[in-house]
Parts: sequence; structure tokens; C-alpha cells
Amino acid sequence: MTDLQPTHASIPGPASAPVVLDVTGTDIPGEAITLRDRGPLVPVVLPGDIHAWAVTDPEVLKALFTDWRVSKDAHQHWPTFRTGGVPSDWPLITWVSVRNMFTAYGKDHQRLRKLIGPAFTPRRVTALRPQITMIIRRLLDDLATRPDGQVIDLREDYATQVPLRVITTLMGVPQDLQTRLRVCVDEIFSTTPQRDPQDTFTELVATLTTLVQRRRAEPGEDMTSLLINHRDNNDRLTEEELVHTLLLVISAGYETTVNLIDQAVYQVLTRPGLLGQLRTGTATWSQLIEETLRYTPPVANLPLRYAITDIDIADTHIKAGEAIIAAIAAANRNPNRHDPNPDAFDPARPNTEHLSFGYGPHHCLGAALARLEATEALPALFGRFPELTLAVETDELKPLPSFISHGHQSLPIYLDRPHGIEGGCRGA
Repeated sequence: MTDLQPTHASIPGPASAPVVLDVTGTDIPGEAITLRDRGPLVPVVLPGDIHAWAVTDPEVLKALFTDWRVSKDAHQHWPTFRTGGVPSDWPLITWVSVRNMFTAYGKDHQRLRKLIGPAFTPRRVTALRPQITMIIRRLLDDLATRPDGQVIDLREDYATQVPLRVITTLMGVPQDLQTRLRVCVDEIFSTTPQRDPQDTFTELVATLTTLVQRRRAEPGEDMTSLLINHRDNNDRLTEEELVHTLLLVISAGYETTVNLIDQAVYQVLTRPGLLGQLRTGTATWSQLIEETLRYTPPVANLPLRYAITDIDIADTHIKAGEAIIAAIAAANRNPNRHDPNPDAFDPARPNTEHLSFGYGPHHCLGAALARLEATEALPALFGRFPELTLAVETDELKPLPSFISHGHQSLPIYLDRPHGIEGGCRGA
């Protein structure tokens, strides 16, 4: 299955001029194509006039992901950050200032990853399936009680709720803390923040500190209690690392899976015949998920890495201390001999390799959990509501205000197709 691509405006100026990344995320696919077409490494400008290299070639990205000369620790290896060149209200401040597995380098990264890894082994993830199935069933039961003809925001009422409930159950987050955690995580992923990002970070840390205090007083079988036990019974984890690790697991386990489910539902609703292929087995739900991850990755651009020393790669000289951003949406659309038409959406393509969960030492530990949630959530949704359809034209949908998080602000749908709407979509 192929599709026509949206027209995207070219970036004005000479080919060597930096590309100013669009903080509003208005056309992430178009921007990804523009970056890809500029070459494997493209100079870009982030908010606050911060300059970086966007890596758009998957092989170059893999090489840098596994190169010891590339670090994610801004405290050690980004001179601009260390010398105060990054203001406290920078939209990406949380991404670079946290101290956890996401930003750790070398032995610190290995130490922190070993603490988290046991919670995401294939056996532990598979054991979560009954809980995930129950969460999905209850959400679908709730949707079924909605009045006929009511417009429902499927992103809010389903795509968000599945991973939110799964990750908060896994982490032992009580109900009264969930709303503020979710709001703060959404703000961290936005590149057009509505309040000072430092205030968001402060509130998030305070909320997670409250979580630690409660679980320390009343431990359970959850992952938070497990990490607290590591912290309190040896010196392998500082209190700051404990709280910031919770921040990483909750945010990564929530936001990315929301976007995956959101985008996969959108693909089904806007491509006539795709649902029929999924029902007959011509295309599988797993194929849909992998192609959605490739075509519309939940995280379009992942900040940041830093060159520890000068690096010469792909005919480009990266100077020590320069920042690097992983342009995942661009890299996933890079043509090669196995995939000459990467700008088409095709679940049946023979090679759906992508970098949406990273690569190498920082490969996402929660990838299997995200896939499991989507594998359970999508067929259950369309099995329960086979007449699901968009309630608006596709051009009315608004993207998230971010060049990081790749999803829709809302996904209005009808559970049952209203009279007068034929086929599987509107506006396609």
C-alpha cells in the first residue's frame, strides 16, 4: 500500500545554512524529508539559538550511538551547558540536566541500566499481559457506555489511558499523583512550553519525591519500591538518581506509547482497505505497529548527545563539545537498496527496520512493553468497535506542539459510523 506525500516547503537559504527546527511540530514528516535530503549530518538550530548536528542517516546514527567519543552527559561533556550558555528556562532543560540512565555515560550508564533492566526482561514484560488486557477491557467497557453519536477524543480516552494506567501500575503511582505527573510529562515533551520549564521540572521532581516517601513508608511489589530498596541497602544509587530514574521510566513508558497507539489508529482510519487487510491477515497488527514506528516515530528528534573529542564521519568534522540530535524521523525514511520508497506507508514492506527505540547501549528498555501494549490495544479496539471512524476531516487534526513528540493533540472519533459516511475514513 502506498500513499501520496504532503507537500513540504523547502528551507530557504544556501544548502550549508543551518535548518531552524520548527518548535510547533507543524509538519514533522516534511521537515524530516528536508533534513534527510540535505545529507547525513545537517547543522540545525534549536530553541535559544543552540546549534547542533542533526544525524539523518541510519548507519551514521548507529555508528554515533555506539561510539565512545559520543556522550549524553551534558554535565561532563557539553561546554555550552557547563559554562552557563543554556538558560534555566530553555525548553529542553530537563532533557539535558537530569541525572539518570538517559544522560549517563560509560560506567555510570552501565550501573544504572543494570538496576532497571530486570524490570523489563521478556519474562517480566510477558507477565504483564493479563494486567494490560484487563486495563484495556475496562477502558473499552467505559467507551461502550458513551451515548450514540457522541464525539470521543480517542487520544485522551484510550491512547493515553492504556500506557498511563500500565506504567503507573508498574511503578506503584497512587491515583492522586497521576494527574500532575502526566501534565508535567506532557510539558517536558513540548518544545513550545506554556510555563517556565524549570517550574515543570521542579514540580515533577517534587511529585516523584512524594512518591518515593510513600513507597518507602509502605513498600510494595512495584518498581518504585524495588529501586528504593536498591537505594537504601547499598550505595549504587543516589537519591537524586533514584528520583530522576523514576522520571525517565514514567515519561518514556507513557508518552511514546501514547503516540504509537494514536498514530497507528490514525493510519487505520485514513487508509481504506487497511482494516480489511488486518482482519483477513493479509497484513498483521505487528506489521502495522512496526511500520507506524518507522513511518511516524513517537519521538521524531531525540536530544541530545555531545562529541567528547573531534569526530570525522560522513565527510563531516564534528568538533569536541558540539551537540548532536538524533533525527529519527529522517533516518527512518532514508532510502536504501532494500527500501527504495521510504516515504510510502506500507505495512507489507519486507524490511521495516527503524531506529524509533534507539540503538546500542541506549536502546529503549521499554520497547517490548510498548509493543505489547499496542499489540493488545489495537485489535481489541477495532474488534470492539468495527465501525470506528474519524469525526473530523484529516486537515483539522492538529499536531502536538513539539519537534520531539510526534502525535496529535486530539483524535476525535465516532465509535459507530454516522449515517452518510462511507468507507473507513474522512478526508483521506
